[in-house]
Amino acid sequence: MSALQPPRPEEPVIPEPFFHLASGTVRFWVLVDDQYVGASIRHDVLHYRYHPNQADDDPLATYAENAAELHAAVQRRVAKGSIEPVMLRGPDLQAVPAS
Repeated sequence: MSALQPPRPEEPVIPEPFFHLASGTVRFWVLVDDQYVGASIRHDVLHYRYHPNQADDDPLATYAENAAELHAAVQRRVAKGSIEPVMLRGPDLQAVPAS
């Protein structure tokens, strides 16, 4: 008898986050309840939330620096009933603490 292992389900290949020039959004995927959910956020939302005084901010770099907060916002939206694709807006993000 052969000791063949049953095939294991393959891990899904998740695309890397990217900047979609035509829509001006960073598009990314978030794991929610064992399923990946597509999401996006506009460059201007990222800019005014994280770098309002900077003229040359890179939306993909800003996304990468703040991915944990953005992913948490997607998870909150899905928990409240949003369906894919989730488009994050300014009010979805936590308030910046006053310094």
